Amino acid sequence: MKIDVLSLFPEMFKPLEQSIIGKAIEKNILDFKVTDFRQFTKNKQNHVDDLVYGGGAGMLLMAQPIFDAVDHLSQENNGDKGHVILVDPAGEVFNNKVAQKLSSYQHLTFISGHYEGYDERIKTLVDQEISLGDYVLTGGELPTMVIIDATVRFLKGVLGNEDSAQDDSFQNGLLEEPQYTRPADFRGLKVPDVLMNGDHEKIRKWRLKQSLKKTYLRRPDLLKNRKFSQEESDMIEEIKDDIKLASASNKLL
Repeated sequence: MKIDVLSLFPEMFKPLEQSIIGKAIEKNILDFKVTDFRQFTKNKQNHVDDLVYGGGAGMLLMAQPIFDAVDHLSQENNGDKGHVILVDPAGEVFNNKVAQKLSSYQHLTFISGHYEGYDERIKTLVDQEISLGDYVLTGGELPTMVIIDATVRFLKGVLGNEDSAQDDSFQNGLLEEPQYTRPADFRGLKVPDVLMNGDHEKIRKWRLKQSLKKTYLRRPDLLKNRKFSQEESDMIEEIKDDIKLASASNKLL
């Protein structure tokens, strides 16, 4: 995959080149480049922003530098500007499914803005608008890095274990079950016996039930439109009964 980023602050992306993504770059799985679109301005002051027509607070990013920067990237890539993503609070809310879909593209281009917002005409360049959630940050750099990090994990060869991305929370619509490593007993806190007995079927069932329970308690919204298997439906009923018993026991105490 090739990823281009247009930003006024290229240095902010340096940490992204560390760890797993850095290894992906070293292995030539990922071609990653950040371009400062200020270099494409055509005014003497090198301004990339201007006042809002009709009045209003803040400054807007001008269309011209962004258009010229995207044209430049397209020329560098034999006419391919990539799948252009605008990081914007009004965009589609980012999640694991969006990240997996983005990982299927060979070339992504992110427009990472700053200031009050964008000249609306910039959006004619854009294939997809993405938001991290219902809040506003000072710039698009951090959201862009989050989206890239989550997306690159799905590329083949990036993670040491190919199953890791598939087993993560949200991948199957559920939160991930509790996990443990050695020692088996740490300060009196013990690993559940079921994980120690080597019975793979019991372990599978325990993990599924714990995953369902965690999701039911913390993110019930994830279960609203889920199509449950018979096994999952039975486990959900068991979980509800367990919670009722625990609640009744606490009241007695």
